[in-house]
Amino acid sequence: MSDFAERLLASRSQVYSQTGEPVLAEQAEEGGCGVTGFACTVPVGGRFIYGPSIQMRNRGNGKGGGIAAVGLVPEQIGVSREVLDTHYLLQIALLDPACHAELERQFILPHFDIALSTRQAHVGDYRDIAGLEVAPPDVHRYVVRVKPEVLEAFAATAELEGLAPRELEDEFVWRNSYLLNDAFYASLGEKRAFVLSHGRNLLVFKLVGYAEQNVEYYQLQDLKAHVWIAHQRYPTKGRVWHPGGAHPFVGLNEALVHNGDFANYHSVCEYLRQRNIRQQFLTDTEVSVQLFDLWDRVYKYPLEYIIEALAPTTELDFDQLPPEKQTIYRQIQAAHMHASPDGPWFFIVARSHMNQFQMLGITDTAMLRPQVFALSDSGEVQVGLICSEKQAIDATLRSLAKEDPRICPVADKYWNARGGSSTDGGAFIFTVASDGNGKKRLSCTDKFGREVKLDGGAVRCDLGSAEIHSTKSPDGVAEKLQQGDVEGLFNDAQGVSSWPAGGLRQFCRAVIEGAAGPKSRAAAVELLTLLHDRRFDTGDKRRATLVQVVEEALEQLFDSAPLFDEPAARFWRRVTWATRHGLEAPQPGEEILLIDAEGFPPEGEDCDAVLLRQAYQAGWKRFIVYRLRGQRFQGVGLGAATDGVRIDLYGSNGDYAASGMDGLELHIHGNAQDQVAQIAKCGKLVIHGDVGQTFMYGAKGGEVYVLGNAAGRPLINAVGRPRVVINGTCLDFLAESFMAGDPLAGGGFVILNGIEFDGRGRMLPQAVPYPGSNIFSLASGGAIYIRDPHHTVVERQLNGGVFSPMEDKDWRLIRGYLEENERLFGIQVQDLLTVDGQASSPLEVYRKVSAVKLSVLSGSEKKI
Repeated sequence: MSDFAERLLASRSQVYSQTGEPVLAEQAEEGGCGVTGFACTVPVGGRFIYGPSIQMRNRGNGKGGGIAAVGLVPEQIGVSREVLDTHYLLQIALLDPACHAELERQFILPHFDIALSTRQAHVGDYRDIAGLEVAPPDVHRYVVRVKPEVLEAFAATAELEGLAPRELEDEFVWRNSYLLNDAFYASLGEKRAFVLSHGRNLLVFKLVGYAEQNVEYYQLQDLKAHVWIAHQRYPTKGRVWHPGGAHPFVGLNEALVHNGDFANYHSVCEYLRQRNIRQQFLTDTEVSVQLFDLWDRVYKYPLEYIIEALAPTTELDFDQLPPEKQTIYRQIQAAHMHASPDGPWFFIVARSHMNQFQMLGITDTAMLRPQVFALSDSGEVQVGLICSEKQAIDATLRSLAKEDPRICPVADKYWNARGGSSTDGGAFIFTVASDGNGKKRLSCTDKFGREVKLDGGAVRCDLGSAEIHSTKSPDGVAEKLQQGDVEGLFNDAQGVSSWPAGGLRQFCRAVIEGAAGPKSRAAAVELLTLLHDRRFDTGDKRRATLVQVVEEALEQLFDSAPLFDEPAARFWRRVTWATRHGLEAPQPGEEILLIDAEGFPPEGEDCDAVLLRQAYQAGWKRFIVYRLRGQRFQGVGLGAATDGVRIDLYGSNGDYAASGMDGLELHIHGNAQDQVAQIAKCGKLVIHGDVGQTFMYGAKGGEVYVLGNAAGRPLINAVGRPRVVINGTCLDFLAESFMAGDPLAGGGFVILNGIEFDGRGRMLPQAVPYPGSNIFSLASGGAIYIRDPHHTVVERQLNGGVFSPMEDKDWRLIRGYLEENERLFGIQVQDLLTVDGQASSPLEVYRKVSAVKLSVLSGSEKKI
């Protein structure tokens, strides 16, 4: 600790009115929150944080919600650019508006030069907003600088004369807010007012309600900012159901929201109090941002070191660090380990930093809370996104794209962070900064400063109208559809790399026009789905826009199916939210029921999953659910013995799909979310993308194929005979406590191929097939077959498993699943058996991890 940091912290005793330990409020019930945020190179209105927030309303409870905006537009604030960049935006929540004059006389007028004083507009009656049950506080905003004479006197009194002027002013603002909160909120008695935010180019709003209700109540729809973050649900500690306890919390120039709960909250508080930092709101989110502010503003650690202190690198990941980093990280951990939050948590931080606007996502080392990152780059506008759920990312991009055609509704890249890792550090930082030509540029880096780059084409396929109108169609499409020649048409479409930008739309138009009868409709659905799901070389075309064009074509094709109150057409029927009560049993020749999920709630008695169950009970067995917007539980609740049922999901599916499946077949066309296929008994699940946290938890069986990666903790506590192919990798804790018997005698297993696709659609091995330190931990049965020809996975990663000889009978067992994997995804078995350009034996390419015998774990087995 530097001399100035020590003196600064010691002098904070001047602002503390009490010396006793804080009185902690009763802890709130733990549960999953919803956090979301995005950073954009162009400032966008608050209405765009509304969409993803309302998408995750089911993660909240209406008892606490907040948002923060960073990188504002000076004209909207009512000041010049120079003032916005240099002044503090002191924003105060007035729970009792009658205290405003007293507060101003005591804490504002004596200390600050005021460039602007204004009351935030809001709706006339909060009860006009559906579901808002508690009156939000009035918000008053001051744009201020500390008076020079006040700052000079403060430096002398606090013995901080040598501190740089800006650092001195930052500290004064921080202390003044502490004193204001102490007098009007944190002290015993009535809560009258508190500071929402006090940083530069940063505003915070929060209330007892849902996050998106801040946008409505405070009329922020058109307030523009480069970075927005939001949080759903009340705090896990502190004054529950009170606006002061809702997220975000602020340090100085940063606002933090988090999903999770600290097991070591008292330890973190003690660490902070040892450094003369006290708590007022008594929440784990408050201490989180206090840690960040301490290490950033006071200790002046670089961002990498702050992240390391929050989420330390340990075990094998630590050993994989360069020696110089190991030395530094040991010192950081020795000094701050007892302050590292323990327990499930995921942070999103928005901050104004050195004329840049940043959004950070940081996950705990055990990755116990869901998190998804995404990046979209049109060349003109870049957007970085962080959310608890991918479907909220999709909602953000859809809303942005509706108003700005430069933005594609589909991100170019989605990924997860691996907490406390040597690969990405469990954190990513989106930075909006000047490009030197009067515009902004967004970059994305991991904890170590390595940039996340996009490869692949940049030419857009999706510009122009989404409607497909009749013009001259490519030759032969209708005929091939009628013949069922999907393979031939798919081969034709892979020529998109040489087509003009509008060629894909023209091709999709021809497909829709050619889908005139049952056979051609089935072929059209299969063809467009292949174009959507498969990875192939798109040449100079941007793949995200190709996916968007195909999604639009699929939706238009599905929309052509007749509703129940319309004349029948062979092959399919369609139901929407508006027509759900007209559901009927299938008539002869009606094979597929299409459910347009738009407008259905994410869960509950009126959700689309319940309607699907009703349709199944009425006799339907083949379903397509499309325009999904985060709805959950598809394929759940159909009951036992659902063999012969097939469900295809298109759009942004939600959590718990296929959970408890017992015989049905379900295809997810895109990424799957969290808790998928939990307690599955049997059936088939195909995921044409990545899958989220804890998929197949407690599963007893089922055949599952995943095109991409799995996040943390797949197949934990699985038993029986689940058989799973993951073509990518898993972040960590794969098949922990796996209890699936002997795979060669009917038990379960996982095949982990460890591959990925580059921007040209080529299959490549990942850097390592499994990066985590815990694979098959505490397993008592089953096996994992890893494609690892170079033996990069080491025994230290097994943590309870053991390498066993890979034999011919093992290859005979898994070969059939790899052949089905080839049929589903186009990943050829011969390519998997090709290593460094040479065909290799399966026994050399794949390695087998088996469960350690219980006698070995207990130490009872005799040593030889």
